[in-house]
Amino acid sequence: MSNNKNRLSPLWLALCVAIGILIGTFYANRFSGQHLSIINTGGNKLNNLLHIIDDRYVDTVDVNDIVEKAVPQILSELDPHSVYISAKDRQTAEDDLRGSFSGIGVEFNIRKDTIHVQNVISNGPSERAGILAGDKIVTVDGELFVGKKVTNEEAIHRLKGPKDTKVRLGILRYGEKKVKEITVTRGEIPMKSVTVVTMLDEHTGYIKIKNFGDKTYPELLIALARLSQEGFSNLTLDLRGNTGGYLESAVQIANEFLPKGRLIVYTQGRRAQRTDYRSDGRGSYQQMPLVVLIDEVSASASEILAGAIQDNDRGTIIGRRSFGKGLVQQPLEFKDGSLVRLTIARYYSPSGRCIQKPYNTGDDKDYEGDLLARYEHGEFFSQDSIKHTGPGYHTVGGRTVYGGGGITPDIFVPEDTLGITSYYKEAAVSGLILQFAFDYTDANRQKMREFTDSRSLEQYLKRQNLVDKFATYADKQGLKRRNLMIQKSYNLLQRYLLSRIIYNMLDEQAWTEFLNESDPTILQTLKVFREGRAFPKAEPRQKGKPKKK
Repeated sequence: MSNNKNRLSPLWLALCVAIGILIGTFYANRFSGQHLSIINTGGNKLNNLLHIIDDRYVDTVDVNDIVEKAVPQILSELDPHSVYISAKDRQTAEDDLRGSFSGIGVEFNIRKDTIHVQNVISNGPSERAGILAGDKIVTVDGELFVGKKVTNEEAIHRLKGPKDTKVRLGILRYGEKKVKEITVTRGEIPMKSVTVVTMLDEHTGYIKIKNFGDKTYPELLIALARLSQEGFSNLTLDLRGNTGGYLESAVQIANEFLPKGRLIVYTQGRRAQRTDYRSDGRGSYQQMPLVVLIDEVSASASEILAGAIQDNDRGTIIGRRSFGKGLVQQPLEFKDGSLVRLTIARYYSPSGRCIQKPYNTGDDKDYEGDLLARYEHGEFFSQDSIKHTGPGYHTVGGRTVYGGGGITPDIFVPEDTLGITSYYKEAAVSGLILQFAFDYTDANRQKMREFTDSRSLEQYLKRQNLVDKFATYADKQGLKRRNLMIQKSYNLLQRYLLSRIIYNMLDEQAWTEFLNESDPTILQTLKVFREGRAFPKAEPRQKGKPKKK
């Protein structure tokens, strides 16, 4: 037995050495440059790099935090509209388009480190609990909530919450010294995308669409029914300031105005086959004279709707060239609730022009500064200053339209600069006009409550010498009084002051109705309807210039 054991000893020794070599090689490869070489040639470099950082970095790091910061940077190298939305920001990002959120039902602003209730949503949780416009919220759930910690994000975080949950608010009311505690039960708060429905004159209906969300189309149908009761025979759709939303909503609305079989928009990408969206002929307003208003902020779904109306010669587009956002994003959700909105295709109007304006991959600086560049170039003030970087296309009636970014209106309305002075600019940009309007509203709310419409409130305010009161207020805040400039800008100053106080006291509908009375774009719109020019006339197509598709 012992002799056999001695004979096997060298074998066991060799086997142990071999095993040791294998183990050593494994760990050497695991933590050596050879492993990095494998990473550098692999397809999952980023994932492996994160593992190495987690394993070997000199200090303890939060890999998840690195990922949260890295993903937006990666997407920024693709295009300006591929974005990452963290789980905590997702709900806020989706609320506007979803059409509702759960909260207490107030509009507020933050002044002097305190929440001021600007408006209370009619029949909402706060109104039912007894909160009034002008109230200050100074405590939340028994905790003092004033000072530097009062940010817009923190206020929203504390006031929003699941439906049927309660929040205790400490309210300081104007003219009272004692804080009053009011408990509000949170509820579903509607967020309308059709924000204004009114008549511009006895024949012309007006609908303001803020964005394109889940409920925009049914809201539009309700608005059209209201206008029908008032006997409208012309329609104005105001998309100014509308940054877009869901493609489907824009398609549904365009369908209301187009005859059967008309192309509304199509999408196409490297991996996304062309998809056409056409009208089904069921729209109830296919023959009504139509004007669509756009400006430099109108984007995405706004441009889809405006482009569909323009390219089909269905209505007249009035205003200024739109933003030029024609990239299609697909939401891709992660397990933690965050998501990526990845660009997968482009939007094309019926004539074949791409709505998207040019951009340099990985460089958002020029893209983000495009509106300022347009302003400085003079595009907001002169139609001749519009730069068409793309080729010409043709509408169904033969009119020439241009690609290369955004929708160029059929009738250009320049930004109104009459009466603008350096004093007015500073008063507006500094926020002093807004601050004065808030303070004036709070101090005179009881008196102004007797005025329930914009016209009567406007007449009252015009007798209050607001411009002079503002100039005195602004002078105390550091904006030196300049009487000659104030006189030159008097109408602009008065209009701005009146509009903000009307908004504070009434609502967006009253505010818009007041502004529309002297809005050059609205005045041009009414002129188009009076002259019967809402339906664009076809133009003879020149030889040698075939219609592009």
